[in-house]
Amino acid sequence: MDNQKIKFAHILLVEDNEGDILLTKEAFEECKVKTEISVAKNGQEALDFLFKRGAYVDVKKPDLILLDINLPIYNGHEVLRQIKADPRLKKIPVIVLTTSSNQKDLDEAYENHCNSYVKKPLEINEFLNAILKIEEFWLQLTLLSK
Repeated sequence: MDNQKIKFAHILLVEDNEGDILLTKEAFEECKVKTEISVAKNGQEALDFLFKRGAYVDVKKPDLILLDINLPIYNGHEVLRQIKADPRLKKIPVIVLTTSSNQKDLDEAYENHCNSYVKKPLEINEFLNAILKIEEFWLQLTLLSK
């Protein structure tokens, strides 16, 4: 990729909380970079999406993954391990976006090669601001591998 800024990004949001899904989508509508957001509501859906299984055989690979830790079926740590173990997926930046401030979760996420760990702010305006900062850093400042 040359030094041109990204004009469009596909984001996979792995999140089971409907309120956080709506807030995240709303925040990205305010961003400078146009985004398409795909949602997986549990770890199994996330892995099926990323490995193009079942209903997801024709999906586009995401440019960025926002991953919650506390998910049904497979938790975020299990999903992260599989992403980073696969040569086709490991270069996709994975931002852990979670309510957990547990040191064990933080350490495990970085041990499994997450690119960033962000604690979800509980206040709505702070949450929206956090998403805007993620967008600014990961989609405006950082050059992503294709």
